[in-house]
This record gives sequence, structure tokens and C-alpha cells, in this order.
Amino acid sequence: MGLLDKLKCLLFGKGSEKNQAADTREQKPIIKKPKEEKPVADKITVGHVHMSGCTGCLVSLADNYEGLLTILDKYADLVYCLTLADVRHIPKMDVALVEGSVCINDECSVEEILETRENAAIVVALGGCACYGNTTRFCRGGQQNQPGHEAFLPIGDLIKVDVYIPACAPTPQQIRNVCLMAYLLLKGNKEQQALATAYLTPLMNLAAAGTEACGCDLMTEVINQGLCCGCGSCAAACPVRAVTMQNGKPQVERDLCIKCGSCYAQCPRSFFSFDVCGQYESIIKLIGDVMTP
Repeated sequence: MGLLDKLKCLLFGKGSEKNQAADTREQKPIIKKPKEEKPVADKITVGHVHMSGCTGCLVSLADNYEGLLTILDKYADLVYCLTLADVRHIPKMDVALVEGSVCINDECSVEEILETRENAAIVVALGGCACYGNTTRFCRGGQQNQPGHEAFLPIGDLIKVDVYIPACAPTPQQIRNVCLMAYLLLKGNKEQQALATAYLTPLMNLAAAGTEACGCDLMTEVINQGLCCGCGSCAAACPVRAVTMQNGKPQVERDLCIKCGSCYAQCPRSFFSFDVCGQYESIIKLIGDVMTP
């Protein structure tokens, strides 16, 4: 039945027997599919708090594309985000993803980070600026910031942080995985909570270690431990070119290092944990199961 014939039937209630028969043939029985049960129960509430940063971490979060839509549809309600949610004040939430460092010259920024800690059950430092200050802590040769500079601090210097997601910017997959593991930790069954704990423990240990990191930490905790894979991420992240790649391994010039933490935050092995390796396949399978549409 053509579009014109359908319009005639709709307007005048008439139609040829041939068209009516065609309509009968076109109608197919509607089969209702059984509603799929989610592997876990209720949604959690998540917020993105933007401090002093470049918004690169938020772009990385959005780069999850359909994965982000799956998370927002099944597992999390986005209750606060300056660019995505029309909310003026920081509400109560289960997980707060905080991007950027805190400008302590700005009274509003200090109040917001304190309010975030008060209203969030879990605070996640998202990216190198929130974790270690990154280039916002720029100073020359380890000296203090010049008087003309604004003063920026990583959020861990002002509040207690539960989880670090290092790098500048973190990969979309890592942000997605941390959100899923936080959900499973809060809402999953015992087996899911155990795997979520295993995944989050190295990132929690990073948060507990503090807000100071530099090229020396990269040398002692990654390279000297035989964990360096020679990817060059640290050299690419260094804002003052204090890290160079020589014979496939990074070399750090201490006189140039400004102790901003960029290299350490960018290194994929800075939060490496042997405890998680044995459960890698189970964790990957769990992520695949909960992300299945």
C-alpha cells in the first residue's frame, strides 16, 4: 500500500479491497521479548566536578561514545556536570569525578572542592592535574612558584581522595572501567565486589601515596623495577622535555625536572599490580558482561 493510499484511508476511511488485503498481509504479530535482567541492581549517582584544567579528561570521558550511553542507561545517573547537566550546586552523589587542580586564590574553587568531599561517598581524582598538580604546579628547578603566578594544588592537598585515575588525559576505557567498578563495588554481589576491589586497589593505593610525583619516582618505582615497556608516554607527557627516550628507555634530566608529576601520571605501569594480573581475565569478562547492551 502506497503512501498516498494510506493517507486516503486515514482521511476518508476508504481503500480498495486489494489495499486492505495488502495491509492485512503487512501486519505481523508483535512478539514481546522477555526483559533482560541487569547483572546488578539499582543505579548509582555520579557527578563530574571541573576545577582548574583543560577539559581533556571530560573529552576522554565522552569518547566512550555508546559505552557512555550504556552506563548512563543502566548503571549511573549523571547528577552534576557543568557542560552536561543543568545543576548549579554540587548535590549528594555516590561518586564524584574531579578534574583539574584547585586554585587556592579562588575562594569559590576551594569551597566547591570541600563541598564535593562532603557530598560524595567516593571522590576520584581524574587526570594528572587532579592527582599531582601536573603543569599547573609549574615552577623552575624545584623552586616555589613565582609571586606573579596563581597557586594551584592537587585536590589531595585539600581533601581526602579515594581513587586516582592518573595520566593526562586518562584513556576512555580506564574512566569507563573505574565507573563500572565503583558501581559493582556499591551495588554488585559478593563475587563482583571482590573483582571490583581487586581492580580499584592499585588506584586506591596511588591515592593513599600522596600528591607528590616526579621523574625520580618514575626511575625508582617503574624503570628500576623492570616494569618499563618503553612506550614513551612519559617523554611525550613531560612539558619541559626533561624526559627523553634513549635506547628504548626513558632518561630523566633532574636539572630540568619541575616535579609536576606528568610523566609518572602518564606511565601505564605506575599503578601496576601483580595482585590484579591473576584476575585479569575474570575482570575483563565482568566488564564485557555488564557492558553488553
